[in-house]
Amino acid sequence: MAHIPSGSTCDMEVLSFRQALEAANTPSREYDIEKWIYAPNFYSEYRYILGTRGRNPLICIGINPSTAKPDALDNTLKSVERIALGNGFDSFIMFNVYAQRATSPDDMEKVCNRRLHEENLKAFRYVLSISEKPSVWAAWGAIIEKRKYLPDCVRDMLLAGEEFGARWYCAGAITKKGHPHHPLYLRKDEKIKPFDVKAYLDKLQ
Repeated sequence: MAHIPSGSTCDMEVLSFRQALEAANTPSREYDIEKWIYAPNFYSEYRYILGTRGRNPLICIGINPSTAKPDALDNTLKSVERIALGNGFDSFIMFNVYAQRATSPDDMEKVCNRRLHEENLKAFRYVLSISEKPSVWAAWGAIIEKRKYLPDCVRDMLLAGEEFGARWYCAGAITKKGHPHHPLYLRKDEKIKPFDVKAYLDKLQ
């Protein structure tokens, strides 16, 4: 079932990432917290993190979350998990440039909620801290063109990544405009390859 936002996240109560992480580490009747990390740990109008727990995750970055949750991955996340394990990682984390849930990117809010973005950056720093050499898979495709604020969100993520020595990757063919391939429609044995996200962002200006 598609998720259509019920309104602007600016008009909603949004948990801080710290609050969401504390809840995500609390035992749940809905899923196994020893396997999954899910913040917030309930279905809402936004999502910071969804993934499996491990010491060496592949951090995949899409544009925004859809309907996936623990034990109910959509086709995009099934592909992400398959690519992560096939490239030697012990887990995966699905992250997003913007945390608002919307199955169709056309339904994303037209103005960036700065508080939601700042909390999303805190979540990004957290997932970067999990491994000694964080690996980040750029996988947002051409959808980044949907909202003017999205490239700036990625620029903030690039700066955060530099703090942790993150290595950036892509998978599959780059689009004609230079965008990294979306996780869908990749070969099952697709290998990730280095991606110069700074040069990419410079071209978007």
